Amino acid sequence: MQTLGKLRLGVNIDHVATVRNARGAAYPDPVRAARLAEQAGADGITAHLREDRRHISDHDIEALMAALNLPLNLEMAATDEMQAIALRHVPHAVCIVPENRQEVTTEGGLDVARQENRLGDFIAPLREAGMRVSLFIGHETEQIEAAARIGAAVVELHTGAYCDFHYAGEESRRDTELARLAEAAALAHSLGLEVHAGHGLTYDTVKQVAAFPEVMELNIGHFLVGEAIFRGLESAISEMRRLMEEARA
Repeated sequence: MQTLGKLRLGVNIDHVATVRNARGAAYPDPVRAARLAEQAGADGITAHLREDRRHISDHDIEALMAALNLPLNLEMAATDEMQAIALRHVPHAVCIVPENRQEVTTEGGLDVARQENRLGDFIAPLREAGMRVSLFIGHETEQIEAAARIGAAVVELHTGAYCDFHYAGEESRRDTELARLAEAAALAHSLGLEVHAGHGLTYDTVKQVAAFPEVMELNIGHFLVGEAIFRGLESAISEMRRLMEEARA
């Protein structure tokens, strides 16, 4: 039986910036949120610099790079502009995600299998600069195998459908999705990929994914920022950390 290693928590602070941008003010400050996340037990900070800059801004990335003690995971689309930004700042990690200007949130995983050559060329200079490269994908076998072939260090499995089925009360589809995620995590690990997971995870859904022995990191944001309205950010993150550790135990 595989030993359960320490499970890292990456806190996504995008939607602190969403609240700030709603009024065009200087607050709430994503950097302050990142510092509070560190105090609450986060292992890293995730920020998605979208092409339309709807939440995180270029200045936020600069400020986070200057202020953080924790590793920064920069989520971004596979564009020349974003590659140049990553190479300028050289964060600890980059996570390549699909991006659609009309989407409310990331709707699915990258189609690595159909873009294998392009994505392989795109991530090569990021790897050479020393960044840990992650690809945000679904649980399909062909996507995992393609991610391994092009030299990604990490795959992050999209848990959104699993969470959606849970809250829709579709237990059979939820359980099927969870089983497919478990199989995908095992396959990715067997191919030498580090396995992460994220999207839509909450207190109600995190433990089932945290229990996968191959998963080394969860990235969670929107739920934590929303829960912070009621209980404060540090408390919200501490509770998520407690549930993760309980699942690992």
